[in-house]
Amino acid sequence: MPREELAAWQWHKLQRALARARSSKFWADRIPGDIRSFEDYVQRVPLVHKKDLVAAEEVAPPFGVLPSIDPSAGIRFHQTSGTSGNTPLRTFDTVRDWTWAVDMWCTMLHAVGVRPHHRGCVAFGYGLFIGFWGMQDAMMRMGCMVLPTGSMDSAARVRLLVENQIEVIGCTPTYALRLLETAKEMGVDLAADGNLQIVITGAEPRPPATAKMISEGFGAKVFDVAGMTELATVFMFECPAKQGVCHIIEPGVIEEVLHPETRQPVGYGERGVRVMTGLGREGFQVFRYWTDDVVIKRPWHECGCGRTWDWYDGGILGRTDDMRKIRGISVTPVMVEDVVRGFAEVREFQTVLRSDRGLDVMVLRIEPDDDTESVVAALGERIGAEIKRTIGLQPLIELVEPGVLPRFEAKAARFHDER
Repeated sequence: MPREELAAWQWHKLQRALARARSSKFWADRIPGDIRSFEDYVQRVPLVHKKDLVAAEEVAPPFGVLPSIDPSAGIRFHQTSGTSGNTPLRTFDTVRDWTWAVDMWCTMLHAVGVRPHHRGCVAFGYGLFIGFWGMQDAMMRMGCMVLPTGSMDSAARVRLLVENQIEVIGCTPTYALRLLETAKEMGVDLAADGNLQIVITGAEPRPPATAKMISEGFGAKVFDVAGMTELATVFMFECPAKQGVCHIIEPGVIEEVLHPETRQPVGYGERGVRVMTGLGREGFQVFRYWTDDVVIKRPWHECGCGRTWDWYDGGILGRTDDMRKIRGISVTPVMVEDVVRGFAEVREFQTVLRSDRGLDVMVLRIEPDDDTESVVAALGERIGAEIKRTIGLQPLIELVEPGVLPRFEAKAARFHDER
């Protein structure tokens, strides 16, 4: 679809969404009733933050004054993960909402090569977090055979992958590495013994070093995807034509990129924070939502795949609320992971920020694959030197016994600020 037609389509969908939002007390109080253009929309509709939505729900839990339709029409209930320690945001979906959400997943899956003849599974806990629920339903809608794994531990999932020659899997990047670690302990080479062709990872920022480890370990192509409970579905996927090109599914979402301090739009190629407007939900709507996701938007024609959708360079680069200042240097979890995952000898790691006699210290706890004393000592020195070279900060390396550090199935929590 030419960009001009796409813009017209988005405006048509936005008008319908704004008209529906008049039934929500929360949105009716925030959105003027005479929006005449997209430019008018971004100038007159205020930004909304997660704390605003949570506060609106707390008026009368579970959904408060947010819904644009009677929640009794809902068929699904989900909530945010709450990994930040804050009150989770609760959402619901009607039949039409979930149909649209699954459509968005189908768009993403078809783009990366999933087809009706594939066998797939989604490795997640089947809980309240929306996670990969949409991917499971989308694979079924496309005609794939989907094997449920919710009650399985990692060893059982490894056996399932091999015995059923699963071709598509969805999980967090962290859990993909956990499956590879478990397979190695079982004496299974998933690249040789399995049949995975497509690995879809999401729910966490995923640096290139992590993607490389996953791809080599499974012997499969790895694609990044990002979604939000607030949207009900995915909004971005990595293009098969070019690694790191993450197309925005623009028929379903409007994405602005604003400067983190001035809140003004930034141009292509400039780092900013994504602000999302959903175009497909009728019950739980979101307009100009400040996501805290740090991104760099690029124009569609720089990809060359034929899609006319703009894209994020490298996907989600991090979050503004994850940024920490250590001795004047800005550090994010994904920066540390990109370095550590470059060392195949590392099983797991954890970053802890501490204060020692008034000075900030970054402690990097490393769980090595080989606990030989000489190997461990050399590994610690190499990792410390690489962190110093790439980030500009000398960490304190703590080497721990295998199996000491926690493993994660959903979003990982490896970054701890104890200052």
